[in-house]
Amino acid sequence: MILALSGSSIDGSLYSYVVELARRSPAWWNDMVTAWSAYGLAVFAVLMAAAWWRSRRVGARAAVAALAVPLVVVLAYGVNSLVKLLVHEIRPCRTLHVVTLESCPARTDWSFPSNHAAIAAAAAVALLVISRRLGAVACVGAVAMAASRVWVGAHYPHDVAAGLLTGALVAYVVMKALLRRPETLARRLAATRLRPLLVA
Repeated sequence: MILALSGSSIDGSLYSYVVELARRSPAWWNDMVTAWSAYGLAVFAVLMAAAWWRSRRVGARAAVAALAVPLVVVLAYGVNSLVKLLVHEIRPCRTLHVVTLESCPARTDWSFPSNHAAIAAAAAVALLVISRRLGAVACVGAVAMAASRVWVGAHYPHDVAAGLLTGALVAYVVMKALLRRPETLARRLAATRLRPLLVA
């Protein structure tokens, strides 16, 4: 079953306000936001790598948790993409007459929910489970990523809100399930060729 969602009726006016505000903002600011929107997900990859590197010095159990983070992010992306296929919401830049900072994606590149927001939120929540410090940084980054996607005109506000929620829920549920018996999983992995990934 496919649900054709009309996003403009939900928060189209708020989207238009944000995009117009972006159009009237300083070029240096828009350049920074656009760069973050396009390349900011790389920061989450760096945070995940840092979490894994630190965890190897703590122990195999911590390393297993850190190695699970990118897998959880991929799963969250998959779930979010499935929702996109079920909810055919056309991008706001194609529905509303606005000038956006980012070129408008293809018509069949659906808008709801935001993949960028889901990936960022999944990384943030998964990191928060294993490291409050790195997780806190990632949470700020996730909110910034979601906001930037509206600012550049790629998504409605409800798209990024739904993406954040989807990513966060998937990450929380899966991380809790994976870490229910981390010692057993750590022992099994330590007996394989993956052992160097678990200990320094």
